[in-house]
Amino acid sequence: MTFAAAAVIGSAVVGGVVASKSAKKAANAQTQAAQMGIDEQRTQFEAMQALLAPYVGVGTSALGQQVALMGGSGVGPQRDAIQAIEGGEEFAALTRQGENAILQNASATGGLRGGNTQDALAQFRPQVLSALIDQQYNRLGGLTSMGQSSAAGQAAMGQQAGNNISNLMQQQGAAQAGGALAQGQAWGNVFGQVSQLGGAMLTGAIANPFGGLGNTGTALAPQQSIRPMGRTF
Repeated sequence: MTFAAAAVIGSAVVGGVVASKSAKKAANAQTQAAQMGIDEQRTQFEAMQALLAPYVGVGTSALGQQVALMGGSGVGPQRDAIQAIEGGEEFAALTRQGENAILQNASATGGLRGGNTQDALAQFRPQVLSALIDQQYNRLGGLTSMGQSSAAGQAAMGQQAGNNISNLMQQQGAAQAGGALAQGQAWGNVFGQVSQLGGAMLTGAIANPFGGLGNTGTALAPQQSIRPMGRTF
């Protein structure tokens, strides 16, 4: 192998090493950038989950109370929910004020002990309780709607984050695959150059098998005679 051929092969190998390392470095940089994007997506989604968690929790609790109040959880939970309203300060204040108003009106009209007054007093508390039950259900409905909206927001953000992470993972895979292909191509070019050089050398050797021996000796001139040594007479 001549020095020129060795230099060509060495240059090809060095070039292959450099190209292979560059391809690997580029693929690693792309993979790392995609991973940073994935981590940031997850961080932001977890932060939004933490912000919306109280609203989702309140909405979930309110929904359970609504179901109990309407009897969806059974007789016991419904009774407890109604008793909680009846024993509350709001019910006590409304009934106290209402009954005082009924009695004051009956006293002013002289019907304090009349049947109408007694009927009004008997019906007032159930009416107040029924109104408070409806009011409580509607109040809970507002909290339920708020929790539902927060949960829907979380779901939308989760889906968006999932799509973004999926795209970034695809970018990671493409970067790694591209890096592997580029490394393979770099070494393929090296082997191709070496093979091409080897083929050229083989072709030259076949065409001139003794090209390197032309100047190694001195041939005898044609028709040259050799005289025997002897005496001269």
